[in-house]
Amino acid sequence: MNDKKEIRKYIRAQKNRFTRKELIELSAPKVQRLLSHNRVKEAKTILMYYSLPDEVYTHELLDLLVNMGKTIILPAVIDDENMIARHYKSASDLREGAFNIMEPIGDVFINYDEIDLCIIPGMGFDSRGNRLGRGKGYYDRFLNKLGGCYKIGVCFDFQRLDTIPTDVH
Repeated sequence: MNDKKEIRKYIRAQKNRFTRKELIELSAPKVQRLLSHNRVKEAKTILMYYSLPDEVYTHELLDLLVNMGKTIILPAVIDDENMIARHYKSASDLREGAFNIMEPIGDVFINYDEIDLCIIPGMGFDSRGNRLGRGKGYYDRFLNKLGGCYKIGVCFDFQRLDTIPTDVH
């Protein structure tokens, strides 16, 4: 598969083979692996994501990391091209935003150089660390603002591909 749309269609079909409950169960080893990762243990400020129903489930992980004393930052869509970062302290800091995605309403976070770690979702990842998003480019544009922050892509095993076609960004 060399076409991004074709890859997204394939991955959506793979996701649809599972119920939401099964995807949450498949998420558990991914979450445990994250919790044991040295970068997660050492990070003070982490940019994460509040999972959609078809993504590796992060809802409980977010609260666990907050309880561990981590500063958690979540992205929020602000227009047709851009996201900003906001503080997350609990699920009460969320509201339904763009694309029916739960987004943070906490204080805006602008000190991007303080972010130690980015844990990000994707439709797919390849062995060279390339990420395939949902097609709107929000994360690509946003991550470019974060400079050298260490990034961990999170996905199910069936979302790991040999290669993903890439653009300059």
